[in-house]
Amino acid sequence: MTLHREGTSIILTSIAISIALGALNWVYIFPISNTIGSCIFILLLVMLVLVIQFFRIPKRQNTYKPNEITCPADGKVVVIEETTETEYFNDKRIQVSIFMSPLNVHANYYPIKGSLPFVKYHPGKFLVAWHPKSSTENERTTIVVKNEDGKEILIRQIAGAVARRICYYGQENDKVAQAGELGFIKFGSRVDLFMPLGTKIDVKLGQNVQAKLTSIGFLS
Repeated sequence: MTLHREGTSIILTSIAISIALGALNWVYIFPISNTIGSCIFILLLVMLVLVIQFFRIPKRQNTYKPNEITCPADGKVVVIEETTETEYFNDKRIQVSIFMSPLNVHANYYPIKGSLPFVKYHPGKFLVAWHPKSSTENERTTIVVKNEDGKEILIRQIAGAVARRICYYGQENDKVAQAGELGFIKFGSRVDLFMPLGTKIDVKLGQNVQAKLTSIGFLS
């Protein structure tokens, strides 16, 4: 397991704050109460470990079948439905949404290989990820991947109440690999997939999924 580069400044800042608070605790609290001082040390350590684990990147390798759509994020499937996508396609699509809790791995990956005909960042609000308007009013990034057969999948990174920054690395006309790094949502939130009608969906509502390992389904 490695740590994601997006966490470098936050982790270093957290370590510095923990050391400073630990020193103050040692000087001022421990002489008064060993019990309280020990509890504060434990609390600081737990908080530091939580911050570090937010940015963990487990090593995962997989092989993919033709037309397979690999999972773009760790989390739980919270939406599987036919809906109208209005930003890019303006037609009906199959939507699969994955909720990423603060305890999940927060890196995002491309579900298929291809080119990027559309990439757009939207500043916005920070509604909770399950709010009905979060996908249209929250901070978000919309990325479309087009494969060599001309089939397109739209991926939308959505910030939530805790997540306050979306990172994405692709630019329009870039070529991307399946399971290649798409971006990062700091401290969780949601990823939506919009796929063509007729796509075979292999996941179920409420299923826990893993990026790069779980198969979302297959393009028809």
